[in-house]
Amino acid sequence: MNRNNIWIHIAIAVVVVTLAAVLGQIRRWENLLNSADTSSSESRSVAIKVKPAVNTSGEPEVLVRFKPGASLEDIRRIAETKNDTVEDEIESVPGLVAIDDNDNADAEATAEEYSELEGIVEYAQPNYQISLDDPSAATLADALYRSPTGQPNDPQFGQQWALNNLGQDGGKERADIDALKAWLKTRGSDKVVVAVLDTGVDYTHSDLITNMWIRPDSVPEYVDDELGSIDDIHGFDADANAGDPMDDNGHGTHCAGIIGAEGDNGVGIAGINWNVKIMPLKFLGRGGFGSTKNAIESINYAIDRKKHGVNIRVINASWGSTQYSRALEDAIRAAGDEGILFVAAAGNSSSDNDKRAHYPSNYNLPNVISVAALDRTDTLASFSNFGAKTVHIAAPGRDILSTWLGDVYRDASGTSMAAPQVSGVAALILASESRISVGKLRERILSSVDKISTLDGKVASGGRLNAAKALGE
Repeated sequence: MNRNNIWIHIAIAVVVVTLAAVLGQIRRWENLLNSADTSSSESRSVAIKVKPAVNTSGEPEVLVRFKPGASLEDIRRIAETKNDTVEDEIESVPGLVAIDDNDNADAEATAEEYSELEGIVEYAQPNYQISLDDPSAATLADALYRSPTGQPNDPQFGQQWALNNLGQDGGKERADIDALKAWLKTRGSDKVVVAVLDTGVDYTHSDLITNMWIRPDSVPEYVDDELGSIDDIHGFDADANAGDPMDDNGHGTHCAGIIGAEGDNGVGIAGINWNVKIMPLKFLGRGGFGSTKNAIESINYAIDRKKHGVNIRVINASWGSTQYSRALEDAIRAAGDEGILFVAAAGNSSSDNDKRAHYPSNYNLPNVISVAALDRTDTLASFSNFGAKTVHIAAPGRDILSTWLGDVYRDASGTSMAAPQVSGVAALILASESRISVGKLRERILSSVDKISTLDGKVASGGRLNAAKALGE
């Protein structure tokens, strides 16, 4: 082979290698895009989808808790040396801040960088994204059922099997929370505030409007050093750092109706509490996505309002992830220190939480109750997570009728619907015993269940929520 031919072959080889590399990169890009599309579509059908939050929406990348002794000024100086910014201080958890990396570095790498400061940093972790299911709609039955004296005049009450199960639609008689008997003692109190940490609440819904929390004139508007002054007349939107937590998804409105749709008003349904105050804490957006940081900011807001005289005693959390967050755990613990019960959905993956943890329901804290879902036959719902040690109680959670966007009503299923049953009963107890401690409130709920043999080895209490027994009826 002459020298000219050699150079021709070398040139051809270089072209082929280069073309192969370009094609390989294109395939990698296609795989990444396909992976992203798959993740996006799965996030609406799978119970939980968690990944580090991307900073395209301005969300900070990491949550860092500094050790005692580090002032906010010290923390800001440290962040500045890394070209980072302290986006928010979480006042209820000393030393905890949300940090925005201005270089848009990988969240895991940024967290690791702060973790290496062992002398002054307790822990650092990415600001993980949280998502929830869109509850599925079901056809609403038209039939109304007769029930004992004490039934409210709400026209769709007969469809609320969770409150009064007469065997309607193939159900099992008395497989309910015994609401009618509980209401003989109390139907709730507007002195009790339940926070719904979710997608917001439609506070204009005709069956909710009377029971929505509105900041009293005696309570100053919310002020945060980083977020500024927020006119929280209806609650708090951590996603927008604003005071308008209007629901644009529906999930939070559904949970709110279970807890406190106005009872005996001749409209729609009855909540477990006919009288109560619902405070919306919005941290999940229209698509059902939010971040750990925004959940923490919402809890921080609730603690601040409690310290300013708002009687928040329960936070309902009908969402979750498989990602452990020490920062979120610290915030929930801080809420417990302020006397706030935290009721969490156990999850909808049909899995054992003792083996595969689900958060926040798996946080082993004295103010947390984890709730599984039952159907109208007192059977654990097929989708419900369980756990003999880590799931504490079961409550109705399949085909639950409640309020929805647009002043309508809708059935939905999930442990998301079971958790507010427990939150609602907790509020009933507080209406009757305003000074009960968070520890005794939790104990009362878990010790007054109706035992169900099929729940042995599935939930720690071995039983279903019973409102009447919890009230001593």
